[in-house]
Amino acid sequence: MARRVVIAEDEAIIRLDLKEILESEGYEVVGETGRGDEAVDLVGRELPDLAIFDVKMPGIDGIEAARRVAALEGSSVPVLLLTAFSQRNLIEEARDAGVAAYLVKPFERSELMPAIDVALARFEEHKAIDEEHLHVPAAGSSLEDKLETRRLVDRAKGVLMDGHGMDEAEAFAFIQRNAMARRVRMSQLATEVIEGTTAP
Repeated sequence: MARRVVIAEDEAIIRLDLKEILESEGYEVVGETGRGDEAVDLVGRELPDLAIFDVKMPGIDGIEAARRVAALEGSSVPVLLLTAFSQRNLIEEARDAGVAAYLVKPFERSELMPAIDVALARFEEHKAIDEEHLHVPAAGSSLEDKLETRRLVDRAKGVLMDGHGMDEAEAFAFIQRNAMARRVRMSQLATEVIEGTTAP
């Protein structure tokens, strides 16, 4: 069955390009808009497998739209953010709002599908971290605790990728598997990886 996507991009030509690329790759575009506030409504109504939001949009921006999508009751939708900028503070704000991945514009057709793959994989990681916080009360279940765990896991993945030649999925699997085997939280294991006390 085709994966369903909602696109929110205020430049009609880019929106059209995105739709064409996605449909040629077997995706079904179930909604499109040029406004951030309408994007949130579309996602709530359609419950797609993926949402692609531009950062700058009328109504509300893509980061705020992602934040609202993450807060939707019963919604579990990865968000890929399109941005003309790659400033660090913007990327961190986007990540904390629940954005799974981003793509800098202008992008090549060949860059879109790998970015979607990253968004879907990271979203699964975020769900695994949220699950841990649900089932391990000591982990703390506040949004701040979850965000801190995500930050630590992201940094630890970077260490494993740079120092041990792992790809992103292998790095996350190493952290998750070892945390479970030792019955510790992922945040603790990630900290050990960052500090160099745990390694493959």
